[in-house]
Amino acid sequence: MLKDITIGQYFPGESVIHRLDPRFKIIITLLFIMMLFTGDSVWCLIIGAVFTVMSILLSKIPVKMFAKSIKPLLPFLLITALLNLFFVSTGEVYWQWKFLKLTSDGVNISVFMIIRIVLLLAGSSLLTYTTSPITLTDAIERLLSPLKKLKFPVHELSMMMSIALRFIPTLVEETDKIMSAQKARGAELDSGKMTTRVRNLVSILIPLFISAFRRADELATAMECRCYNGGSGRTRLRQMNCSARDYIALGITVLFFAAVIAADKLIPNIF
Repeated sequence: MLKDITIGQYFPGESVIHRLDPRFKIIITLLFIMMLFTGDSVWCLIIGAVFTVMSILLSKIPVKMFAKSIKPLLPFLLITALLNLFFVSTGEVYWQWKFLKLTSDGVNISVFMIIRIVLLLAGSSLLTYTTSPITLTDAIERLLSPLKKLKFPVHELSMMMSIALRFIPTLVEETDKIMSAQKARGAELDSGKMTTRVRNLVSILIPLFISAFRRADELATAMECRCYNGGSGRTRLRQMNCSARDYIALGITVLFFAAVIAADKLIPNIF
């Protein structure tokens, strides 16, 4: 299960999505998130799904990578769906047993919520899949640069976000190694009583925290040895330049967003 976590990974490529300016990709991702949660009509979800599928195909990243990013969260999706399914009491009642009640509104909310979360995970994953951490850091810093006038630590914040994303795959790999080592020593992590399995998690968390602090200390030492002093006087190897395809991509996203708003207002919901 841990090997299926692909959050924070970057897959180099030469697709249209890869070549977009990272600042535009961040803005497009924010518009995409707003797009998914703007309307309550089924047509809004269809438009969001079309936009997501189109973006995935243009990125030329295998669909199985997006499935891997969703797979670890399936238990949470199932719990969320069940809570909405049986504890929403409004609408037509389909089935009832004691305090559990299955209603039309509960079914609609559960289906909508699952589809939205799946589309959100798949669409937002494109940002890290197609953008390197260094480029993403520069883009965030450029977008937040007006806050520098208010003495806001823009560069430090961008650097922390980039390092956090970059260390997710590293920590996942480290956790998998620790779990394999503990299983080889006889730890019951996948079997036995629940209390025993929870108690054995301590043998994973302690080495993981020690490893994380050690890596953080090594990274801080390496940055100090390279005379890193924050954003002051910093230069960049790659300069970000906007092109026509960036504005076209942003325009297409705005059109999809407008279509979602129009569908929510003008087209009646079939549910």
